[in-house]
Amino acid sequence: MTATDRSIELINTAAQAAADKLAHDVIAYDVSDVLSITDAFLLASAPNDRQVKSIVDEIEERLNKELGAKPVRREGDREARWILLDYVDIVVHVQHSEERVFYALERLWKDCPELELPADAKETRGKAQEHAERQAAEEATETDGDWR
Repeated sequence: MTATDRSIELINTAAQAAADKLAHDVIAYDVSDVLSITDAFLLASAPNDRQVKSIVDEIEERLNKELGAKPVRREGDREARWILLDYVDIVVHVQHSEERVFYALERLWKDCPELELPADAKETRGKAQEHAERQAAEEATETDGDWR
């Protein structure tokens, strides 16, 4: 079984919306062979909580406006570290860059086929890892002098 045309349309629109709001590491997996509850997962990340919310809001607005789709569930709004949008056909995960690196959802779904995304979304690869490494280095530099 493969993701339906509707699922792919939702994924592509959501991925483009995420890329337009400068999401990092946008990637989608066809999980239809291993899960019966949804066809595809979209993963994206951002360097701060405010941007996570902005990306989620844009995805929600675009899917509603362009495709008439509304999520059946939205979770994680309070802390905005990891927000999940469940559209039944697809599930969107937008994570803070640190959560993205820590939970590494890609490892869980690496055996599932990756879905082709719009060019703008593909250009976002590697940015979450780069940001997390840069932030860790900055924090290490800041705390190096504080231990005295």
